[in-house]
Amino acid sequence: MLSQNEQKILAAKTAVDTLIEQGEIFSGMKIGLGTGSTAMPAVRRLSERIADGTLKDIKAAATSFQTTLACEELGIPVYTLNDRAISGSLDLAIDGADEITPENNLIKGGGAALLREKIVEYNARTLVIVADESKAVEHMGTKFPLPVEIIPEARVSVTRALEKLGAKCVLREGVRKAGPVITDNGNMILDCTWEKPVDPAKMEDEIDSITGVVECGFFTKNRPQVFIARADGSVEHRKQAPAER
Repeated sequence: MLSQNEQKILAAKTAVDTLIEQGEIFSGMKIGLGTGSTAMPAVRRLSERIADGTLKDIKAAATSFQTTLACEELGIPVYTLNDRAISGSLDLAIDGADEITPENNLIKGGGAALLREKIVEYNARTLVIVADESKAVEHMGTKFPLPVEIIPEARVSVTRALEKLGAKCVLREGVRKAGPVITDNGNMILDCTWEKPVDPAKMEDEIDSITGVVECGFFTKNRPQVFIARADGSVEHRKQAPAER
């Protein structure tokens, strides 16, 4: 039986290799690279396929400082979305997720990189998610906290607005750091849960309309392909065309 970490590595390798074999990842592509413990094995696998000559002229857009540093270490050319080489859009993005429903709606942002992840992944023609089996859920809102990135000066007003939507809000505290988590963008994170499951697509729009909210961790507007690795060594590949935006 595979451990959770082994499942993450299996999902990442399977996704990259399958997409190459199917012609969905090819030389010359502009690829968004995600953040976190499942995305990093995918970044490493991509670098291996570049090193062995399978892929050439790959241009990457990173979703965090963590990913940028990994790309620099692994020799993957990294750009911003604003660079002329990228011109604001990507062919494909690959990342992990914290929860995935049967409809392939996502919660992301456990690593506090949700804003940059959404900018990259909502500007990608195809989104690919890799995950271990613990991330597959039936509904959202009650278990893994939804991250909401907020302007610090709006903390109290945003909290009140989220509570009117039924959420219980907790300001995310730093680990090995005194005080709250500060994102790569200089903002704070509220982690939100509900007593009952919520409609992620509806709630994404409602939360994003609150003044002082920068972005929330519901990802529903670019439906991904999903690779879920399981403890028995199998990998489920859910195909789904991106939703219209």
